Amino acid sequence: MTARSATHATFTVERVVAASPSRVFAHYADPALKAQWFGAPDAGERSGDFEFREGGRETNSGEIDGVRHSFDGRYYDIVPNERIVMAYEMYLDGRRISVSTATTELRPDGDGTRIVYTEQGVFLDGLDNVAQREGGTRWLFDRLAEVVEGRAAA
Repeated sequence: MTARSATHATFTVERVVAASPSRVFAHYADPALKAQWFGAPDAGERSGDFEFREGGRETNSGEIDGVRHSFDGRYYDIVPNERIVMAYEMYLDGRRISVSTATTELRPDGDGTRIVYTEQGVFLDGLDNVAQREGGTRWLFDRLAEVVEGRAAA
């Protein structure tokens, strides 16, 4: 029998970027812009759905080192240029590793935007953990900052 476990954790990542809230929001709402920063660059050919609206679904799947990584999310609350609330599941080779609720808040900060991201998750069966997820999320926000600030390599 497989050992089962559920570890609950919450973390918050804050980042100030030199771009307006509307520019940051656009990089969530437009699939072409989101593809510039969201997901692992070495995931090879990626596939998925993108329906950015309340009740809409976003899926993303790609392979890294022979392992299929999948993201399946649903949007619950969207306030343009201010807030995005979603719930999502992560999978490795079809096996669920976590379920999370994530809130992204966009707050004006001088000429830029303070992004406040809070995730509440349950990490399943030792296949993922909060340290790995927070590290990956920080990397994603570094990438988002590079893209919205125009510093990303072409």
